[in-house]
Amino acid sequence: MKILTIYPQSINRRYIDEAVEALRRGEIIVYPTDTFYALGADALNNRAVERLCRLKGINPDKNNLSVVCSGLSQAAEYARIDNRAFRLMKENLPGPFTFVLPAASTLPKVFKGRRTIGVRVPDNAIAVAIAEALGNPVMTSSVPLGDGDDALAEVSDPRALGLRYSSTQEVTVLIDGGDGSYPNMLELFRFLNGRATDKIDYLVCTSVTTERCGGLAEILDYRQVGEVFSPYCLA
Repeated sequence: MKILTIYPQSINRRYIDEAVEALRRGEIIVYPTDTFYALGADALNNRAVERLCRLKGINPDKNNLSVVCSGLSQAAEYARIDNRAFRLMKENLPGPFTFVLPAASTLPKVFKGRRTIGVRVPDNAIAVAIAEALGNPVMTSSVPLGDGDDALAEVSDPRALGLRYSSTQEVTVLIDGGDGSYPNMLELFRFLNGRATDKIDYLVCTSVTTERCGGLAEILDYRQVGEVFSPYCLA
């Protein structure tokens, strides 16, 4: 596994291109977001998505799947975004939110039959640069929590993750973008009459201050479910 050190304030384009080439070859990378580190794969590569799901231990037919996009324009190619959803996303992204939206037919086979897709535009220059250079979304799933007392710290520490994945053949690149963060985390849901609609089914505050999440919840008339200890609301 190759470790690439990239500073969010000064993006090394050569390293970004190197990570993108790994994605295009169907390989898995570990990269920073605006919350914890995540596993990433080319969202348009069926085998890569399946490989990431096996590594994470999730079933792509049953678990929710999410993608990181470079911006709303890219997101609109892979999810159906109505005017209300667009307005809310524009007001709150980039940021540590996952909008769960109706999936578009442009997604590859592994997403077929899926009614919704989680869409993220992280407030992290490295994650956005990867999706932009790739030219399509990055299938993303948070690095799984370990069992130790320092589990939360580990998934925010690129050095610890380097040790964890050093002998994993599926992960070929780890981007060290500095330590991640895990402030107060809330999980907020809005169910629209308990059925699928063309609007946002629910929004997940993956990692954000209570004040910001609460403010958004009030705007959207969300129901607060309760505090959680990690942003693993999706896959």
